Amino acid sequence: MDKLLLSNIRNARKLLHENYITPKDLLNSCLTQAKDTNHLNAYITLTEDEGNKQAKQSLERYQKKEATSKLDGIPIAIKDNFCTANIKTTCASKMLENFVPTYNATVYEKLLNAGAVLVGKTNLDQFAMGSGTIDSIYDSTKNAWGYTEDDYYIAGGSSGGSAVAVATGSCFAALGSDTGGSTRNPASYCGVVGLKPTYGLVSRLGLIPLVNSMDVPGILTRTVDDCVLILNTIAGHDPKDSTTLTKPYKEILLPSSGKLSVKGLKIGIPKEYHCKNLDKEVLDTWNDVAKLLDENGAVVKEISMVNTEHSIVCYSILNQCEVASNMARYDGIEFGLRADENSSTEKLYATSRSHGFNEVVRNRILTGNYFLLTKNYEKYFNQALKVRRLISNDFYKAWEDVQVLLTPTTLSTAPKYKDFVKKTNRDQCAMQDFCTQPANMAGVPAISIPIKLSKKGLPISLQIMGRNLSEPMILALAKYIENIVKFPGVK
Repeated sequence: MDKLLLSNIRNARKLLHENYITPKDLLNSCLTQAKDTNHLNAYITLTEDEGNKQAKQSLERYQKKEATSKLDGIPIAIKDNFCTANIKTTCASKMLENFVPTYNATVYEKLLNAGAVLVGKTNLDQFAMGSGTIDSIYDSTKNAWGYTEDDYYIAGGSSGGSAVAVATGSCFAALGSDTGGSTRNPASYCGVVGLKPTYGLVSRLGLIPLVNSMDVPGILTRTVDDCVLILNTIAGHDPKDSTTLTKPYKEILLPSSGKLSVKGLKIGIPKEYHCKNLDKEVLDTWNDVAKLLDENGAVVKEISMVNTEHSIVCYSILNQCEVASNMARYDGIEFGLRADENSSTEKLYATSRSHGFNEVVRNRILTGNYFLLTKNYEKYFNQALKVRRLISNDFYKAWEDVQVLLTPTTLSTAPKYKDFVKKTNRDQCAMQDFCTQPANMAGVPAISIPIKLSKKGLPISLQIMGRNLSEPMILALAKYIENIVKFPGVK
């Protein structure tokens, strides 16, 4: 099947409505691509049987001219930390290796109700605690860009499997999760669009929690229009999730390409994001796009966000504290790995958690518990909360002068696996999440869009951030840039 015809959801929908292809054809094409790119390890589980049932139901709707939505029959993938009824949800961990939920995450349920077809569950860092997708018990995910069997680049993380699945065409869209950049980071490295919505705009019910106050379901697609379509499907209040916004969601309708404009749009360039580790090619791309927007009528100005330098440390402390709390549920009793049936309760806890969690997870739990000790609570956790407020205030102050922010997504192109693994998990995340985690700290929406290829042929991406619920604005700007740069897909 011609990949150009199936490069986006709009094209696929047209072919479905014209009966040129069927939902089963579309699913088979994606499954074939998933198997052909199996060496990249994007998927933990391919849901062939489930997908075939869904494709058959979709075909029946098309035959009756009763297609339920613009996503009816469209193959999608979901990161393996979203609950899927009767389908394994492992978080790429030993602890949940055999966990089969009895219910669907709200976002997956909404996609099903829209007629989407599940290709599979994608790979991630264990419990989403990483920025490379290298810590999975199912092995690391490889970036499709620049791949050779003996030497490859990381896919980014923790939603690396979802990013690679979209980039290689084994699905049209994928869900990731974003706690400090886990959707935007791999989107940047893999040359796809990655959206982190406003906190509370999309339900977290059924997303296995990492950091409750920052976790957001993320969206990965090949185009901005496809991203809007997925967001319109999954956004909105969920009565089962008290953290979702109660304000009714208004469907986003972007202007057609010919009517997009940036004239008069106030765009901020935060000088603190120009840090010492920023790669020159990324900096040049940032400057070039800012200049392009200025030449096309936008008002581009430098601003200051003074607490950015403290953000990554603050994020790290709060992350580990909430991890320690959330991971306490995995005790070997109720669900998950039970390591030793015949031991005492205390030993059962310890052995199950020792065997079920990898070193990264154990270290975050121990460090978080240390920060939460009575003698340390004020010094670390409470102080981090105060700094988080200052970081949020930086964003509020920025909105007094500008409407959106333009920054790098990552400080460099994707690192090679062999170089990346030489660093500790803490250092990996401190480097890779520098530009992305402030948006999670403030709860604001952010999108990563691919711009160009580096001299080594790797994607370079930029990030757009806006005030709460400014998705229509940042998506419109992303589409405007997308139309101008015309980024090439994976060959």
